[in-house]
Amino acid sequence: MVRFEDLHLFARTAALGSFSNAAREADLLPGQVAAAIARLERELDLRLFVRSTRSLRLTAEGVLYLPYAQDMLATLHEGQARVRGDEAELQGVLQVAAPSDLGRNVLLPWLTEFRAAHPKLQLRLLLSDQVADVFRDPVDIAFRLGRFDTASYVALPLLPGNRRVLVASPGYLARHGTPTDLDALKDHQCLVYQLAGRPYDRWSFEQDGRRVVVPVRGPLVCDDADVVRRWAVAGEGIVFKSWLDVCDDVRAGRLQVLLGGTGDSLPLNLVCPHRKQFSPAIRQLHALCVQRLAPMLADLPGHAT
Repeated sequence: MVRFEDLHLFARTAALGSFSNAAREADLLPGQVAAAIARLERELDLRLFVRSTRSLRLTAEGVLYLPYAQDMLATLHEGQARVRGDEAELQGVLQVAAPSDLGRNVLLPWLTEFRAAHPKLQLRLLLSDQVADVFRDPVDIAFRLGRFDTASYVALPLLPGNRRVLVASPGYLARHGTPTDLDALKDHQCLVYQLAGRPYDRWSFEQDGRRVVVPVRGPLVCDDADVVRRWAVAGEGIVFKSWLDVCDDVRAGRLQVLLGGTGDSLPLNLVCPHRKQFSPAIRQLHALCVQRLAPMLADLPGHAT
């Protein structure tokens, strides 16, 4: 009989590319993972992996079998969730990924409150400016800003009306003047965010139904988006950020919105590989975040209430 644990380890080994990585994630020894895979191969009478001293890859049969294993795991998880029901006490482990500044400055207190309300639930939070791969990374759900290929993911909308805005501190504007149009950005110090080694120095705007791309430059570049926001608050230049990341600074007067809030759409979603993975914990977390996020757009310039 095929064991649930063996199926799970097979799927995670395929995603992570090695017995060692799968063992580390499951808090097992690599030999235990290898034994589970060997046991599964005997039950199925299939060779699932080609092993060498330096690599591990799926066989043709393993590639064909993997989606069926993933579907079986998702069905088992869904059955457990349905039996327990959304009103049952939440328990188990919920692994959540989020962008670093959104996670620190907006989501962290809500996630802490959510965990405190469900004491049997373990929360594992991954904060990174690298986009989480919900198929490979050890996460159940990811907060994702921006548009993406919806054919590859299932998404629960959180804040469709969010967008990027240009902001700068009153001190910077007093010293350097306030830009009156997008062309004026070339004469200003723009604070640039870097992702995967590439600077985000071509800012995209939506004007009169068309997309306008403006090249920018500045003396400060960082791969931590929250540092870029802090530079802006400190008066070092103009930054182009998600409204969610800067709205508290705008309300407190630390930053000012420029050019009437012109900026491109940046919707926020909860992303998961498969709808069957939307557990009661994820559905309740989604409901909490929707409730807390909606009022944050109230004072976004140009937002229709």
